[in-house]
Amino acid sequence: MTASAPILSAHPVADEVRHVILEHLDAIEREHDVRVLFACESGSRGWGFASPDSDYDVRFVYVHRRDWYLTVEPGRDVIELPISGELDINGWDLRKALKLLHNSNPVLLEWLRSPIVYRQHATLAPRLATLAATHLVLERAYHHYLSMAKKNCREHLLGEVVRYKKYLYVLRPLLAARWIRAGRGAPPMRFAELAEGTLDATTDAALRAEINRLLEVKMRAGEAATSPRWEGIHAFILAELELAKAAAERVVPEAERASRAELDVFLREAIEGLGGDPAAGPA
Repeated sequence: MTASAPILSAHPVADEVRHVILEHLDAIEREHDVRVLFACESGSRGWGFASPDSDYDVRFVYVHRRDWYLTVEPGRDVIELPISGELDINGWDLRKALKLLHNSNPVLLEWLRSPIVYRQHATLAPRLATLAATHLVLERAYHHYLSMAKKNCREHLLGEVVRYKKYLYVLRPLLAARWIRAGRGAPPMRFAELAEGTLDATTDAALRAEINRLLEVKMRAGEAATSPRWEGIHAFILAELELAKAAAERVVPEAERASRAELDVFLREAIEGLGGDPAAGPA
């Protein structure tokens, strides 16, 4: 069997859009009196299969001033801008991000591995990425990806007509679960890297070719575009779901988590370094 072509991938962000996004991040810092630690692209542009009309899904982690954390009632720990045109911008307070990290939610690690980074603190962002990688319990992440794949398949793939992107919304978590089963550690964010690492260029050549055809059409079509069922991809998804569910019985979801102490130290250092002392003036 002939080896297949590389999996297609594209991460388009126009310079003028990047400029607008950076202006929004500056405005968020001023309006909410926070410092943005890290900001990236998290959606289809970050995954590498954006349509021409795909949103810009900007996600960020931010730090308040110290006194915000010293109240009896905790404040709101997300900042969400109203969706405007193609811009979807929201972020998590660092304490919320670290809580989710401690519970082995892999979303933060995906953000930190995004191929499109809008802003990052020179020293704290790399340290956060290291913490995200070392504190992720893969058994828990496996169940996260399997649950996502099952939910998206049940809600979007059971009809005869399917939106192109919904296939990718099931393939991506399924391949992430396969990546973990193969003992390769935390899955990458980029869909192409994920597929290249889990689908063999020779034995899976037919499936890879069909995925590439789907990617090619999806990157040209609108977000809402549909087509009849892609039989090869559909059959793979149903079979892979069964494999993943069977394997999940051997993957213990309650694996011991790493100590929170290292995360607490990082939170305190970030607050002191970026949140600063209110009496000292703007950070």
